[in-house]
Amino acid sequence: MPSKHEPRPAIGLMRKLHMEPDPWQIEVLEENYQHLLLNCCRQAGKSTVVALLGLSHALFHHGSIVLLISRSFRQSSELFRLVKDFYFRLGEPYRERRTAAELQFKNQSRIVCLPCSEHTIRGYSGVSLILLDEAAVVPDDLYRAVRPMLAASGGRMICLSTPRGKRGFFYNAWVHGGADWKRIEVPASKISRLKPEHLEKDRRAMGESCFRQEYCCSFETLEGLVYPDLPGCVVAGPAPAFKRRYGGIDFGYRNPFAAIWGGLDPDGILWITNEHYVREQPPSWHATKIPRDVTWYADPHGAAERSEFRVAGFIVNKGNAEVRNGIAGVQTRIRKGSLKILEGACPNLLTEAGLYRWDDAPGNNRSEEPKEGYDHALDALRYLISRLDMGRQIAPAATADTPLTPKKSRFWELFDNPAVWTRIC
Repeated sequence: MPSKHEPRPAIGLMRKLHMEPDPWQIEVLEENYQHLLLNCCRQAGKSTVVALLGLSHALFHHGSIVLLISRSFRQSSELFRLVKDFYFRLGEPYRERRTAAELQFKNQSRIVCLPCSEHTIRGYSGVSLILLDEAAVVPDDLYRAVRPMLAASGGRMICLSTPRGKRGFFYNAWVHGGADWKRIEVPASKISRLKPEHLEKDRRAMGESCFRQEYCCSFETLEGLVYPDLPGCVVAGPAPAFKRRYGGIDFGYRNPFAAIWGGLDPDGILWITNEHYVREQPPSWHATKIPRDVTWYADPHGAAERSEFRVAGFIVNKGNAEVRNGIAGVQTRIRKGSLKILEGACPNLLTEAGLYRWDDAPGNNRSEEPKEGYDHALDALRYLISRLDMGRQIAPAATADTPLTPKKSRFWELFDNPAVWTRIC
């Protein structure tokens, strides 16, 4: 092993390949950090440096196992391709065997490229180095499956990624991981290869938030969000007076009971002015916290809860269970500017909007369904809007002579009338 003051072999390999390491790459290659997070901008050279580190570790540490893992087999194969390219250019020293997904050396070391599958990964033990590429989008279950592999061996884990929003183990480790992790941040300002004029063009083309995430190592909240523009609906008060008030409810016990409510102004704009968001309380308790003079549209799966609230004198209608059309209805109001949220009134609704995402698990990149969780107040909003706007989503654009919200038919007037509703239910 080299002494503390001698360059480690990985730096020698990099220079032998006619590449001069950046200062941050020297730190990665020289220091023996056990748990390392690399938060790097695009094109920083993060894959290059960990590919060389993995190759060097296998060549110079007898009997070591190096695992290359990413969110998909295609992505981990890209990192493995870099390893094989560097190995070929070095003359393939100590080669024992090479396959499409594994390099074996005569010193009994191995470099293995693995798919993003918890079941196929669990068979490995005695691992000395794990390289987790695109860690910001690696599922948390996979991370929890690979970490115990290092418990007995005392091996190292290096997680490298460009940020992908405020979610997942990579973000949590970066923000809340404490002294367990060494963190190295590499924004575009530290990479001389990235010219300012090119960066400025990308800033204009991508938008400020996306640019900060891709080039400034900032954990933004836009990646994969279902309602990225909902915060733009927040307006300062006061809210207008309403002749009638409407609300949505998502029932829950361990999950929060979430209720949001407000009203329609004369222009058909829906104002959300209040929320109630509490866990582990019975319906009887919630009934003391939300108003009775509201027409509620509630969780379609909560028949018992709806019945309880009706007995208590609430007007509670069954919400629409269809998720995609409901999401489309909310997004339509957001785009048209016909949804306003009173500033300071709904903190949990807005917090959920920053976390509620489409399901982007491997093999599911164009999912039509969001991931479950962080959707309780948002579901309440969906139940409300999908019923208020039922049959109106596909309609001609509003003009000066066409009100945004057409007059309700006689059927809906009767349906919303408390006395009539009580009789028909």
